[in-house]
Amino acid sequence: MTNQTRVGEQPQVYPSVAGVGMTAFTKNDERSLLELLTVAADRALKDASTPSENIDSLHVGNAAAEAFNSRSGFGNALAAQIGITNADTKRIENTSASGASAFLDAVDAIRAGRSDAALVVGGEKMSDADTATSTEIISRITHDAEYAQGITLPSFAGLATDRYLREYEADREDLAQIAVKNHANAAQNPYAQFENEVTVEDVLESPIVAAPLRLFDCCPTSDGAAAAVITSGGDGVQVAACESAVGTHAVADRSDPLMIESVRQAGKSAYTAAKVTPGDLDVACIHDAFSILEWLETEELGLAERGEAWRLTTDGTTARNGNLPINPGGGLKARGHPLGATGVSQIVELVWQLRGDAPNNRAVDSADIGLAINVAGFGNNTVCTILQGDAL
Repeated sequence: MTNQTRVGEQPQVYPSVAGVGMTAFTKNDERSLLELLTVAADRALKDASTPSENIDSLHVGNAAAEAFNSRSGFGNALAAQIGITNADTKRIENTSASGASAFLDAVDAIRAGRSDAALVVGGEKMSDADTATSTEIISRITHDAEYAQGITLPSFAGLATDRYLREYEADREDLAQIAVKNHANAAQNPYAQFENEVTVEDVLESPIVAAPLRLFDCCPTSDGAAAAVITSGGDGVQVAACESAVGTHAVADRSDPLMIESVRQAGKSAYTAAKVTPGDLDVACIHDAFSILEWLETEELGLAERGEAWRLTTDGTTARNGNLPINPGGGLKARGHPLGATGVSQIVELVWQLRGDAPNNRAVDSADIGLAINVAGFGNNTVCTILQGDAL
């Protein structure tokens, strides 16, 4: 693994995910953020059969509690709430990739021998803020120059979508099929925010957000939390790789607006660390905050040639019963996107799929290797994780 080379020659330690748990993602959960984090943590600990006193480190992923909820210190508060003492406890912030970054921090703690049992919890309660405040929080993720010009993440997604549809053979109806697919998957997921299926017509008739993107092409704001227990070896789904890369911060400075270098580099590093190729993957959770990102990231990860990812959607390859299911839990688009929870919820979904026990009997067929990609901003930073069901 690449992390072993960073700290010198050490015996390889392959962490495993011993248990997972999450809350349902909703538009407006009546519980506080601390309560959501606690529920997810308790479920993961129970799933792992691990008492809280056995946890050596607690890693909390959260993007903006100070802005959304007017408080901080959730790592310490959560430790006290679930009875963790004498453990390393910290909060990790990396905008919309905060959850996966917290997972990476926990994996590194296991790899380095600082922890034998780590608890990762990611969460966000976005409904505590009004629409104007939420919009401002998310807008500040962009580069300062872009923010000053009023450019938003939906703006970038709309421009990228327009460029992709003009440059390649896909059309607007093809793009709408991503939302159709992910809503259909979410409708079978009891933890997803959206329970309704949609049609291509529904997508194309929804309000314009950033032309040609419409409302059903965009993820919602959400409340929710997800958690995972990671241990040093033993039974459970193995963490074959967890790697991060930063990209060019200002989108205008990128050589190609359809290329997301952080996704490409994080994926390349993860493949190398896990000793697998894109063709080895059985299932993937892709960061589809906007529908176009599912295609762009699929191509950056080598799962499709440049300008060809759309064909995997239209021919059924990425459907839940296809050869490479993508976002079988509904993705950010339909499962929901509580910023700090999303990266951990992707891990939860992969673990369920690799164990074959996804709730509602919705496991994909014969999945042994899964990939999750969690992106900060519009590709400013990316964390890529590869999990393997069989022992490494």
